Amino acid sequence: MHLQLLLKLQPLTFILWSWWSIHDAEADPQILLLNKGCSQYNATNLSNFNQNLNASLSDIKSQVTNQSKHFATAHQSLGADPVYALFQCRNYLSNTDCAACFATAATQIRNCSAGANGARVIYDGCFLRYESNGFFDETTLPGNSMICGNNTANGGATAFSGAAQKVLKDLQKATPKVTGFFAATKTQVAGSALYAIAQCAETVTENGCVNCLNVGYTNIESCLPNTDGRAFDAGCFMRYSETSFFADNQAIDITPFLKQGGSRKKGAIIGGVVGGVGLIVILLALFVWLKLNKKTKRAPRGDILGATELKGPVNYRYKDLKSATKNFSDENKLGEGGFGDVYKGTLKNGKIVAVKKLLLGQSNKIDENFESEVKLISNVHHRNLVRLLGCCSKGQERILVYEYMANNSLDRFLFGEKKGSLNWKQRYDITLGMARGLAYLHEDFHVCIIHRDIKTNNILLDDDLQPRIADFGLARLLPEDKSHLSTRFAGTLGYTAPEYALHGQLSVKADTYSYGVVVLEIVSGQKSSELRADVDGDFLLQRAWKLYERNMHLELVDKTLESDEYEPEEVKKIIEIALLCTQASAATRPTMSEVVVLLKSKNLLQNMKPTMPVFVESNYRSRPETSTSSGSSTSNATVSTSILSAR
Repeated sequence: MHLQLLLKLQPLTFILWSWWSIHDAEADPQILLLNKGCSQYNATNLSNFNQNLNASLSDIKSQVTNQSKHFATAHQSLGADPVYALFQCRNYLSNTDCAACFATAATQIRNCSAGANGARVIYDGCFLRYESNGFFDETTLPGNSMICGNNTANGGATAFSGAAQKVLKDLQKATPKVTGFFAATKTQVAGSALYAIAQCAETVTENGCVNCLNVGYTNIESCLPNTDGRAFDAGCFMRYSETSFFADNQAIDITPFLKQGGSRKKGAIIGGVVGGVGLIVILLALFVWLKLNKKTKRAPRGDILGATELKGPVNYRYKDLKSATKNFSDENKLGEGGFGDVYKGTLKNGKIVAVKKLLLGQSNKIDENFESEVKLISNVHHRNLVRLLGCCSKGQERILVYEYMANNSLDRFLFGEKKGSLNWKQRYDITLGMARGLAYLHEDFHVCIIHRDIKTNNILLDDDLQPRIADFGLARLLPEDKSHLSTRFAGTLGYTAPEYALHGQLSVKADTYSYGVVVLEIVSGQKSSELRADVDGDFLLQRAWKLYERNMHLELVDKTLESDEYEPEEVKKIIEIALLCTQASAATRPTMSEVVVLLKSKNLLQNMKPTMPVFVESNYRSRPETSTSSGSSTSNATVSTSILSAR
């Protein structure tokens, strides 16, 4: 009887076993860990915080497993340590895979030190984050980055890169207009298929999604021509690959969303709490801007405020910043500059910031520079640019609040107390990161921004010693219909292009020139404004050119570097790139996007030979320490009417 029943059930058992085997084989929660971050601050009441965290994660688990949601938020505020949590799967994952990805993320996120009041984990398939403060509308934060594969497109790297760039650019433009902020495409590229997706958190605004994917595209583009890459940030994710990572039926036609004005109507996705906070922030931002913009000029076409997300920087209270910096005490001072001093501040929530207090006594100039930085930096988001967190305006006081860079500025690593601590790879990464940041300002932002004061003490270094361009007090916008501006000189001599220092002709190539000088400083460890203490007594640019002419490039390399740290041909290439950037004619200098390509190229500069640079004659030896810029004081000089060749 039992044997007969078993024989009757065998076919059904085999069918069920086969179905589960196939299902398991196809199941893929995509739990490759891409990024993990833990707050360095702890909750004030650990028991209370853990109770809220457990309840929040339990709430999200219920939404994902019981309600089959791919997106969920939770908020628990029992006691003094509330918890906000957000989870999101890629839309193409099955309900089972999404739940599996959450289970992995929830386990991993608890590996932070006990009581950490914030953490996030990002996988190929999902994203999980919790914080003690509301963050649902955040899009881009420090730590955004990319991960690139190791394989290069076969046979047609150039063709693949060009086609893949277009696919990713189209996704960047279309995704913010698609309901749910998710788009997946499959495209035939160079004889193979290219799978690509873009996704934003459903709690952000359409403009927030646009800003986040702008950064994401810049990051992921650097992976090409490799055949796969990922870019991740606080509020968005991009991925492409020649290998399928979603079913073909998940792809959509994004063409309708690329048409001008094809914006989607975003429904009531954000909950009441987030919506209310967003409205308050918008109203505050408008109030602050109207207060600062007392001159009722109509913004010209292409002005940043005409195209930004209405949510502006946080408006800090003066008394809070005064308390955070211990009444702007000298012990908290990080640096001094022409337009103001910078202080280290610790806010009430434990967050460390850099507070820039503009100088008094020049009210018109203060308003001009304050408004300039607020307009520019609050809307510029790139991993190689310092992020403006907020501002404060009270009476004559004008204060800017930036993210804090613990490693301070590049000049300390080249010429100061940390001299000799940078290895060659770190110097190369700084060189490349600076180029990427400037390329974004010049070409990838919706208006062209000329920094005007690129120098080593305006390059800050983050925890990973990656460069962040800072201090936009002298920045200028370049209208679309102009190649340059005629303006009064402002900057730091020794870094300034001759056509700008002498004739006031300002273009993006002035930043290129300054970049070239900084690169020579990075390679040599010599300040551009100091004479060498040897027989020749050359300034840096003179010395670099003379060594190049004699094919003795490596004599320029900082003596603190060991010869086995670097490839000689790579060093020679970078010196020649710097000399290309400092050529006498602005027209012959490369654009910064071209510099990025040259730096990443493994070949030497074929058919690209720099021409002789020039430098502005200046009396560096007898002049006192002054500054015409907003950065820390450096040894500057007045402009002479003569230009000397580097010979």
